[in-house]
Amino acid sequence: MADTTRQSEVILRQAKTSLATQREGGYHRRAGSIGRGSASLKTRHLKKKLGRILLAVAGVWLAASVIGLVIDGLGFAGLMAAVIATAAALYVFGNYPKMKVPRRSDLNRGDVRQLVGRTELWLEHQRPALPPPAVTLVDKIGVQLDALGLQLEHVDQHHPTTAEVRKLVGEHLPEMVDSYHKIPAHLRGEKRGGSSPDQQLTESLGKISEEIDSVTRQLAEGSLDDLAIRTRFLDYRYGAKDAPAIEGPKDAA
Repeated sequence: MADTTRQSEVILRQAKTSLATQREGGYHRRAGSIGRGSASLKTRHLKKKLGRILLAVAGVWLAASVIGLVIDGLGFAGLMAAVIATAAALYVFGNYPKMKVPRRSDLNRGDVRQLVGRTELWLEHQRPALPPPAVTLVDKIGVQLDALGLQLEHVDQHHPTTAEVRKLVGEHLPEMVDSYHKIPAHLRGEKRGGSSPDQQLTESLGKISEEIDSVTRQLAEGSLDDLAIRTRFLDYRYGAKDAPAIEGPKDAA
């Protein structure tokens, strides 16, 4: 009896812990958008999907009505066929096409304001493979990218500033995350030279976060000419474009 009571208490504690984790969302279970840019892209995709569903359902019942007029009534079998066709349309158009996650190579294309939204969406899909502290920073960067996007609305697309923003958001940030992903999962927590890839990624994302905030503030203050000087820090901190941002153990290569 005592053993049963103890087992029950353990189960209750585990259930409470699981419930708390689910409420908090966990570190690797965050389905929400990290910013308005990515949320807008998903909303746009959802609206298109709903439009297809409405057209498909309307088409099914329009066809059923026409057939019913021609043959003087659908009957029970015809009605059930229309219901099944409606259910099939709801399933197919409700699940397909899936929203495409931007590829890293596509992030830097098009309007610089679109770059912000695509980067947010791309980052959202990288979170499950990142360490908890880095996930927190990614969520913070999403909010910062929203603020940056608002400031970019007032900047000419051909201004040198946009090139600096592309370098910061479209190159350095995704390159850093990609470099981390190339390291085998079991080696990411292993320290080398006093720091592990997990720690390096978190520190680097922290620096990127600070730089995005700095660029946004400068744009808000109209200090466009200072951006070229400020973003030189990134080249110094992370190296040239092709250099990896995160270093793993030697055998990770």
